[in-house]
Formats: sequence, C-alpha cells, structure tokens
Amino acid sequence: MLRDHYGLVLVGTLFVVFLLTVIAGRIILPILRAKKVGQIIREEGPKWHMGKSGTPTMGGISFIIPFLLAMAAVAVFCLVAGEDFELIPFSLVLCFAVANAMIGFVDDYCKLLKKQNEGLTEKQKLVLQFIAAGAFIAMMAVTGNLTTAFRIPFTEISLELSYFAYPVYLLVLVGFVNATNITDGLDGLASSVAATVALFMGLFALNRMQIEVGFLAVALLGGVMGFLVYNFHPAKMFMGDTGSLFLGAVIMGCGVMAGELVIFVIAGFVFVLDMLSSLLQRVYYKLSHGKRIFKMAPVHHHFEKCGWNEVQIVLLFAGVSLIFCVLAWFGA
Repeated sequence: MLRDHYGLVLVGTLFVVFLLTVIAGRIILPILRAKKVGQIIREEGPKWHMGKSGTPTMGGISFIIPFLLAMAAVAVFCLVAGEDFELIPFSLVLCFAVANAMIGFVDDYCKLLKKQNEGLTEKQKLVLQFIAAGAFIAMMAVTGNLTTAFRIPFTEISLELSYFAYPVYLLVLVGFVNATNITDGLDGLASSVAATVALFMGLFALNRMQIEVGFLAVALLGGVMGFLVYNFHPAKMFMGDTGSLFLGAVIMGCGVMAGELVIFVIAGFVFVLDMLSSLLQRVYYKLSHGKRIFKMAPVHHHFEKCGWNEVQIVLLFAGVSLIFCVLAWFGA
C-alpha cells in the first residue's frame, strides 16, 4: 500500500514537518530570547556582522524535534501496517544525527558559558565526532547494512575496498559534517544549500524506491524550509552547531544507507568547497608566512568582502548546489 502511494506520502510528510517546524519556531524563538541564548560574533569577522550579536542561536532544535517526531511516527506506522521497512539502518541514521546534534549542543552551550565564539576545542569536537561516526559505521557493518564497495559516478565500475572502506567512511562522514558546520556562516546559507541537497535525496529515493531514505530526505527538506522562515535574511535566529552538525549527519547517514556515499557527497559538494576554502586559506597562510588566497575564509565571507550582500551569496550557493545535485543525478 505504501509503495503504491509513496510519492503522495512523501509530499504529505514534507508539509507536516514544515508546519511543525514553523510552529516549533514560534514557540522556541521567544524562549531563546528570554534565556538570552544569543550568538556571539567573532571580532575578526566582517564588521557588519557585529549587528547580529545576540541573535538567538541553537535554533536547530526547532527543526530537529519535528524531524524526529515525524520519523518516529513513520517508523511506528510502517511497522504496525506491516510495510516492508528497514528499521535498523533507519534508526541508526537517526542515532548518528542525534549524536552529532548533541555534540553541537554541547559546543553551543560552552560558547554561551564562556561568552565567546569558541566552545569545545577542535580536538574535542573531532574526537567526539569520530566516536559517533565510528559507532555508526560499526553498527551498520555488524547489522549487514554497510557496503565496502564504492561505485564510481558516471560508470558501472565499483571499487571493492574491503576493510579499507572503514577509514574512508570515517574521514568522509566527519569531514562532511564539519563542512555543513563551516557553511553555516550567513543568514539562510546552510539551510538553503541543505534544502537543495534534501530535494535531490528525495527524488533519488523516489526513483529507486528507497523508502527509508525518502522519508529522511523529505523530513530534512520540510525542516530546513520551515526553519528558513526564521533564518532567511535578516535572520531572527541561527541554527547553531546543534542544527548544522545534525544536517550533515542526516545527509551522510542517508548516503551510507543508500550505498551511494560518493553520489551524496557530489550532491552536497558546495558544503565541501566551502570547507576546502577555509582549509586552503589556513595552509597557504602558514606556508606563505601571512599571505592569503581569499580576502576572508570560508569563501562565502570572501564574497562579502567583495561587496556581495548575504541574499546574493545565498542565491549563488543554492544555485551552484543545484548544479551539483543535477551532476549527482546523472552520475547515479
């Protein structure tokens, strides 16, 4: 029955999560304001960002809760109705996403306690993220839901990496999750790029009838679209590390579950490019003794320094993200 009306059910799920996120935002936003859970802006950042200081952060909670409630309802419904539903990998992806959201929550909370834009140290975050990713990969492997073969996009060739696949998974998952975190630097930027990737994921799942991936994708799309109501410029609240780490984990979790990690990385390659710009800037700065490739990294701030406004940059990034999603579609 579910497969007969799969498209309609996905659209319904999308709108439910969207509405729940908008409602949750109206409830959570005044609470964050009352608790003075405000963003602390880096002094070395663009000067015009100082006006954003105090804007409520940790707003990712407003789409994480509806997302989880909707996915719990989907799982219960499918099991009770006797639908063919892969509960174990579906649940493991949710656990991986929640684990990263918790890491982000601790980081956000530490920033608030310290009253500065630095929470957990880089090493602390990486250790926790590798533990979360390692546990996820291990459980997926133990339950027989992990492939060690990586298909090369645009070809029918698959590379069987055997045990070497595990470190590859770890590096890609942790790297991508951090990439979504780095991209969350402008009003609506991470949300808009994530929306394009989630749209791709939903269409991909619909085309291949991968029910579990489809539900996760449309819930993510509904969540970030609902959050954009409050996050688009000028932002009323930010998602914080709580939300940005969650986004990356859902995308990568779906890529692992679908057995198409490389394709999902291509779809989300704008996140990767933004992270690489920051990494290249740091390395070049050290090697050249103070010279820079970009006016400011990550590259979305470079465009700001060049005179672009936030809406223009968000539209550019979302447009480029759509191009990568099209490439991923034809490469799948």
